[in-house]
Amino acid sequence: MAISLKAKQREDLSRGATNEVRNEGNIPAVVYGKGEDALTISVNNLELLKTLRDEGRNAIITLDVENGDAVDVMLHEYQTDPVRGDVIHADFYIVDLTEEMDVEVPVRLEGDAIGSRDGGILQQPLYELQIRVKPRDIPEEIVVNIDELEIGDSISIADLPKSDLYEFLEDEETTIAVVLAPQEEEELEPAEDIDFSAEPELVGAEDDEEEEVE
Repeated sequence: MAISLKAKQREDLSRGATNEVRNEGNIPAVVYGKGEDALTISVNNLELLKTLRDEGRNAIITLDVENGDAVDVMLHEYQTDPVRGDVIHADFYIVDLTEEMDVEVPVRLEGDAIGSRDGGILQQPLYELQIRVKPRDIPEEIVVNIDELEIGDSISIADLPKSDLYEFLEDEETTIAVVLAPQEEEELEPAEDIDFSAEPELVGAEDDEEEEVE
């Protein structure tokens, strides 16, 4: 179920008006995608941060726009003040709840590996997994149990249980966790950093031309 977040339309995009929005505890934002004209809005700073903290970066948010229509979105990108670190602008991308999309979800290891108790070194080279899934079925995280891993054992994507809700897009041989013998400990190359500014890729949809709003 999508999380509701109230939003107000913004007509005055001048610097003074934008600063006033921020002074009132709100974040200037833009909504775009699905061939729709960009919509300039503002959302409450604390409510947005609470939503992201409680529901995660991939949360589906229903923006309840004052004097407008409700729209289902995902947070695409946000900008922060380089000095204070406050969120000063947000971009929301319109999603179709019936259409599959490609997203990154966190991987969390669960359990106590046998090999670790025997002196082995547990390493996790993969912290994010790319999956293809409908927006309402995006998992908050993918949990991988490591209880049975002995020294020399590893878990790859091919070892994960299949799901009826989503499919893995990574190479099946990609290692998620491994227990190395103490003398074999080495620094595995971490997975490539995720670029959260990248627009979610909608499967089977034509690329939408993104509008820039100052």
